[in-house]
Amino acid sequence: MLNSYSSADKVLLAVDCIIFGFDNEGLKILLIKRDFEPEKGKWSLMGGFLKRDEVLDDAAIRILNTYTGLNDIYMEQLYAYSEIDRDPVERTISVSYYALINIENHNAELIKNYHAQWFSVADAPNLIFDHNEMVQHAIRRLRYRTSIKPIGFELLPEKFTMRQLLELYEAILSKELDKRNFISKINSLEILNKLDEKDMQSSRKGSYLYTFNKEKYEEKLLNDFVLNL
Repeated sequence: MLNSYSSADKVLLAVDCIIFGFDNEGLKILLIKRDFEPEKGKWSLMGGFLKRDEVLDDAAIRILNTYTGLNDIYMEQLYAYSEIDRDPVERTISVSYYALINIENHNAELIKNYHAQWFSVADAPNLIFDHNEMVQHAIRRLRYRTSIKPIGFELLPEKFTMRQLLELYEAILSKELDKRNFISKINSLEILNKLDEKDMQSSRKGSYLYTFNKEKYEEKLLNDFVLNL
């Protein structure tokens, strides 16, 4: 019978997090070296099991905080993975999330304690189970979101140059963008605050620094518009 809970199969529900970061070398992903069987010693996404008193978003927040020490992280639920043999130990369904964090802000000591490491997305090692597939899904979703919405500022320092923003978008989209067109489109959104400060390391004249206007930024995320980069 459909309402017979006691006779229903019980399965585990896991949450796996694809954590992206950005530095001057490009888009990065945070991976952990697994310290238990199966696949001990191999690279893995950061994850854990859903607790009885949690919803999925809460589980993802807990896992992200455990491994990075950060709260209030931009994250988005991706897909559910339910292949019968995806985990050789127990029948386990996994729900994936991707998250964006500023590499400078995470707890480096905490990450070190968990034997975690940042890798270039392009040079990341092979991962356990179906985690490679999860990463590819996350990259495709991030590229799509970035091409139509002004996301990704979570990956930048609080103050940044327009060049840094351009390099971030080029790293995510994996293509070169027309600089003038990019700046024009970003400025048209009115989500940046131009400061009177300059980054004097970028050139002799220096480059103006910007911060993003969080209120307008969140308003743009909610509105139905297309950035079309």
